Order: sequence, then C-alpha cells, then structure tokens
Amino acid sequence: MNRKTAVITGASSGIGMELAPLFAAHGYDLILVARRGERLRKLADDLVKVYAITAHAIPMDLAQPAAGEKLWRAISAVAPDIDVLVNNAGVGDSGDFAVEVPEVIERMIHLNVSTLTSLTRHALTGMVARKHGKILNVASLAGFQPGGPGMAAYYASKSYVLSFSRGIRRELRGSGVTVTTLCPGPTRTEFEETAKAQKTWLFRWSKPMEARDVARAGFDAMQRGRAVVVPGLLNKLLAFSPRFGPAAIALEINRILLAQRR
Repeated sequence: MNRKTAVITGASSGIGMELAPLFAAHGYDLILVARRGERLRKLADDLVKVYAITAHAIPMDLAQPAAGEKLWRAISAVAPDIDVLVNNAGVGDSGDFAVEVPEVIERMIHLNVSTLTSLTRHALTGMVARKHGKILNVASLAGFQPGGPGMAAYYASKSYVLSFSRGIRRELRGSGVTVTTLCPGPTRTEFEETAKAQKTWLFRWSKPMEARDVARAGFDAMQRGRAVVVPGLLNKLLAFSPRFGPAAIALEINRILLAQRR
C-alpha cells in the first residue's frame, strides 16, 4: 500500500508541532521543516517510535530569499510526490512600522509571503497532475482585518495568505486538489512571544487558545476539504465583525488592542 506523505513547515513548535502527530496517527509519512534542527530531529525520532512511520527532518531558515526553491529541492530528494503541504511557518513583530528594523520586516515578508507562495506553486504541479492533494495554509484572524496599527506588515502578510489561498482554491475547483486556510486568533505558542503579542491589550482581554486545539481544528477542516476555518466562537465573531462597520472604526479598535501594555 502506498503511504501518503505530508510536509509541515514550522514543525518544531506551536501549531506545527501539534499537527505532526495528527498526521502521523493517520498513517502519513512526514517531512518536517524548521530552523531549529535539534528540536526538529527529536520530534521526528519520537514520531517514528510512536507511530511506526517515516519522518525526515530538514533544518532550514525559510525567511531567506529563495528559501522556497531551496526547500523544494530538498523535499524532492526525499519524496518525489507529496500528498499534503502545510505552510505553517510564520513570524510576526510588534511596533510602529516607521521604526521597525528593515531586516526584520524583510525576513517576515520572505517567510510569511514569498516562501509560502513558492512552496504552494511547486507542490501544485504534482498534485494537479495526480488529481489529488491537499494544502493547508496557516493565516490568522488578522487576515480578516482592514489593517493592524502596531503590527501593520504582519496583518498585511496574513491578509495576503487568506486572499491568495481563496483565489487558488477557486482556480483548482474540480481538480481533486483542495486548499484550506486556517485562521487562528490568539494562541499559546512561541510565535506570540516572539511577536511580543503577549504584552498587548489583545492578549490581556482575550483567552488564547491552546495550540493543540487549533491544530486539531485545522487538520479536521483540511481533511473535509473546507475552505476556511476559524477556531473558537469568539474568533468567528471577530472574523466577520469588520463587514458590519467602517474600516476606520476597526483600525482604531485594532490600534488600541495592539498597543503595548506598560
């Protein structure tokens, strides 16, 4: 019996790390990608022992220019065909755009937008030819917002992921390939610490979800071929709230929520 293969980026922590055992439990062989090689290899070894699958670790910094092309060559050397691509790797940062470090912005755009786009394009060639495959792109609740003063570039990058995923999903209708977009709200992950999000009023006034619950929601939605999934009732309400008011009001609310607490 042919085993299915799933690629998961950003697999060394958070949502990606919680997704890996879900795929393994369903019999998928795994190609795990993240920057931290030691942690990634340990995860791969643990999954092999528990689930009797094969798991390959590819340590790589996906925030570099042309990282998508480089990673795809590494993936192809392991598995000529993949059945699932999970674009989970992402990064964020807080602060006014005018004073942000340019290199930080560049790395974020490369990772959140360029690498995700490149990997999706490469994966679709084989999936469309075989007439089956699944892509799970991890965006954010931020993708539904008109903008995020205090996290402007990050919010824009996640709006791109949501719009891009919806567009190619429609192009692929009838092809046997599905694209699902996971849009979590505040979640307990190392990403939130890196982005300094835990110091914002948004985190103080909301109860972050556990990464395990977010991963399960995304996995189940992908398996059913759903278009977009927003885990959590409150997050669902927040995702649709910008439709019912002027963008200026939403921007002002976001400015307050994303302000750093003193």
